[in-house]
Amino acid sequence: LAGPASYIVPSLSTGQRVVTVEKGPLYRVRGSHVTVWCKVSGYQGPAEQNFQWSIYLPSAPEREVQIVSTVDPSFPYAIYTQRVHSRGIYVERVQGDAVLLHITELQDQDTGVYECHTPSTDERYFGSYSAKTNLSVIADTLSASMAPQVLTHAEGDAVELTCEASKSTAQHTHISVGWYRLQGAGESHAEEVLTLSKDFVLRPGPSYAQRFLAGDVRLNKVGNTTYKLSIGAAELSDQGQLYCEAAEWIEDPDETWKDISRKQTGRTSLVVTSRDLSVDIAAAESSLSEGDTLQLNCMVESQKSNSKHFQVLWFLNSVEVARVDPHGVLIWKEEYEERAKMGQLQAFKQSNTVYVLTIYEVRLKDNGTYYCSVSEVKTPGDFRSIQTNLSSGVQVDVKPVGYTPQITAGDTLILLCEVQGATSPVSVQWWHLPPQHSGPRVPVATMERDGTLRLGSTYRDSGTRGSLRLEKASSSVYTLVIPNTLDEGDGGRYGCKATEWSRGQSWTEEGETAVKVSLGLQATLRSRTATVKYGQSFELVCQLSASYTLEEVPVSVGWLFQPSPASGHYHELVRVLPRGTMAWGAAQPHFQGKAQLTKAATSSRLRIHSATAADEGTYQCEVEVWRRNTLSLGQPSATARSNAVGIKVVLPESKLQVTTEESSVEIAGGADTAIECRIVFAQNNSQFAITWYLLPPPPADSAPLQIVRADYTSVLEYGAEFSSPTQKSRFLSQRVSSNVFRLRILSANPGDQGRYYCVVEEWLWLVDSWYKLGEGASGRTTLEFKLPGEQKTNRSILAREGDEVTLHCLLQGVHLPTTHLSATWFRGEESGHVKPLLTLHRDGAIEYPRESLAGRLHLRRPTAGDFSLTLRSVEEGDAGVYHCQVQEWQPQSKGKNWVLQALAHSGYTHLTTIPPGNAAGCKGLLTLHCAFVSAVLCGLWALCRTMGTNPSSQLCLWGQNANCFGEEILGVIFPASLSPVRSLKIASVLLG
Repeated sequence: LAGPASYIVPSLSTGQRVVTVEKGPLYRVRGSHVTVWCKVSGYQGPAEQNFQWSIYLPSAPEREVQIVSTVDPSFPYAIYTQRVHSRGIYVERVQGDAVLLHITELQDQDTGVYECHTPSTDERYFGSYSAKTNLSVIADTLSASMAPQVLTHAEGDAVELTCEASKSTAQHTHISVGWYRLQGAGESHAEEVLTLSKDFVLRPGPSYAQRFLAGDVRLNKVGNTTYKLSIGAAELSDQGQLYCEAAEWIEDPDETWKDISRKQTGRTSLVVTSRDLSVDIAAAESSLSEGDTLQLNCMVESQKSNSKHFQVLWFLNSVEVARVDPHGVLIWKEEYEERAKMGQLQAFKQSNTVYVLTIYEVRLKDNGTYYCSVSEVKTPGDFRSIQTNLSSGVQVDVKPVGYTPQITAGDTLILLCEVQGATSPVSVQWWHLPPQHSGPRVPVATMERDGTLRLGSTYRDSGTRGSLRLEKASSSVYTLVIPNTLDEGDGGRYGCKATEWSRGQSWTEEGETAVKVSLGLQATLRSRTATVKYGQSFELVCQLSASYTLEEVPVSVGWLFQPSPASGHYHELVRVLPRGTMAWGAAQPHFQGKAQLTKAATSSRLRIHSATAADEGTYQCEVEVWRRNTLSLGQPSATARSNAVGIKVVLPESKLQVTTEESSVEIAGGADTAIECRIVFAQNNSQFAITWYLLPPPPADSAPLQIVRADYTSVLEYGAEFSSPTQKSRFLSQRVSSNVFRLRILSANPGDQGRYYCVVEEWLWLVDSWYKLGEGASGRTTLEFKLPGEQKTNRSILAREGDEVTLHCLLQGVHLPTTHLSATWFRGEESGHVKPLLTLHRDGAIEYPRESLAGRLHLRRPTAGDFSLTLRSVEEGDAGVYHCQVQEWQPQSKGKNWVLQALAHSGYTHLTTIPPGNAAGCKGLLTLHCAFVSAVLCGLWALCRTMGTNPSSQLCLWGQNANCFGEEILGVIFPASLSPVRSLKIASVLLG
């Protein structure tokens, strides 16, 4: 620029329309309810504006797909019509010129760029009528779990509950975990107990605040995903349903945190009993057969029990069966009411301390654990509990007729079906429902009225379970025989359905029984060590145990291996067959030459010699047993797989050391330069791969850019930003000696500025392949370009709030008439971020990234090289470190294209603000203090340079400019009231 110039800053007029939408990108989980706000300002026309939402999908980013409108019902495209009509997508008007877009259940195809458009109501088009934001739909990975249980504790007992909460979201998110209590089963409002917030702050609920401060209620994270709630001394008010809620939070671009997913665990029933009230339960007989009578007595013990009022609840497996209120009124739960009407159930109050529950003709579903819960109330009409206690529980076992408690796989299963009272022909059908199976019943066998036998499709092959038989043992008993059970899958529930036929009519009765088939076989794998050094041998021992003598049955042992990292699939390494032959698997052939197998009657050993990285992974052993001469049938009678044992192979330790010293290089444009990377120490027989990186200067993205990588065979691979022929010819990676590498930059230009460093990888050939032992990164080398006449002086300024301050940026020297200059002022904040304040473009236009500062910033241009910035009416938040960056541009192609020729940074100016009216003067400062402080500050700059401290830090700026410190700064830091000894202590703290 030839001389000073003035600039007019454009501002928005009141008639200019501006549409603003929620800043993106936004990340929300699949299935959640999402809102996105949009508002319009500066418009003309009615106060109630209309809004239209559209989306640009990633598959077609240029194509607008209309979603929903506040004015046009036909606006949505077909793919959104149904969701809009069912209000799965709708617009909520917050006020006349602001709305919320609601998507009630987010889907994967909702990812895209959303545009909010406001149809014009203005007299003329002026401003913006739409705005866009990006929304990404991500998977919901949050999980929270806690095993539901019933806990009974007396007053003063300690209570602990554990919750597992985790997430695997790729984006940076936080988790909060809270515990809540519901007073009763029908309650809807949960009371907060204690929450660990997303900021790792513990927050108690109102009722638990005092106990939290006293340390009686605590929440600790005891693992990566485990959160434990501890109550030191339980109180009666703690009783209720407790559960854990986890929430996942993400920080939106507007720096607010949004909970994108919430998960609740199952509930734990906590019963807190009074020390004064005790309850016991007893059964006349706890082991019964179907049809027997079960009688349970609930006994209450309490001081002055005859004058108290009790309510008693009966439970089976934590599910309420019946209750007797304080008046003695009996209330059955719905599923038991019909049986009670038929006289099969009875419950009554024998006395104020004895309550009786009787079940006549018990059934299989009456199996389980019975409890009685006693609550004391003030009056018979008041059901609010003063204190409650729960009995310890009694286990009742009901066995069906012909019940087989447990058999071992390979044994014969015999089931009986007794049909009583039949006077006409009967058909019998057996079915099977395997354990943990919710599908349809599997037909086993049917005997028709004429004695014809039909087998189910699963049971027709006599080669698996043997020849199944269904026989009529007597006039009323039908016997089902399965000669050879296979495994646990033959357990479960078996049912018999008997149908009597007479004169074209039929009557059907059913019964069922439970059978458990155990393998009777177990395999346990162990190893003396889980970590093996490279080249060492290791051994795995598979220990076998069974409910029968293994020496008398054919046994095979197979060894399985899953390489690391885990893929979820095991490969069979080798199998020792019953007759001693070995069959090697084809998936891992390298084991065949290095594995040694030994087998005894009850154990098998696998020894691996000279361990390599390929041997690292998870091992298991699998045992198969044939019984009762079934080896010829092909199917083993029992199979068991052991626990998994992980083996980690440790490679030789890397001792690589790379120099980490920081350095800087300052050159003029067009010159050649080189960056050096030096290995201090490494193993003699190692090879090295080296990768060069560039960290661009602020305000560019701080992510490092890969320049070039030379692997251990010297093959070059350039990064994406440096893969053009021009860049490849300018950036050269060279190995100068055995331990010195160099990056040469030919014809350097200002765009090459930044911090350079190398990452060295150490590779070693170990028997079968090359292995990476370790890596190290060098220190940063800063490359800067110097403009002619550049002035780089650091300063410190102390200013009262409300004053006017000028920050200097001076470029001296002569520039060509065709040269244009541009400049940008930056301010560094305490967080470390550097933000631009003002930019003067080469065409003279001024840009204010922060409009709120536009009125207080003024760029002075008394000369072409003077880019000083005046800050009017200084505020407390203006404190920080300021510097400017000047760029020199040269025209090309007849002035149509401009090329950056050079750029440079000014020195740093540290601005300190003080409240108005502070006596910042140093008129009374003792001469001794001033001399001492000057000596300390003058040494700061030399110290900072020696230690490599950031030259823009406050101490370094003070030290470099000690001779510029006036009485104002010394008066603030070292007031005259301080003694020399006190001043020395302050200076020691400043020096660190």
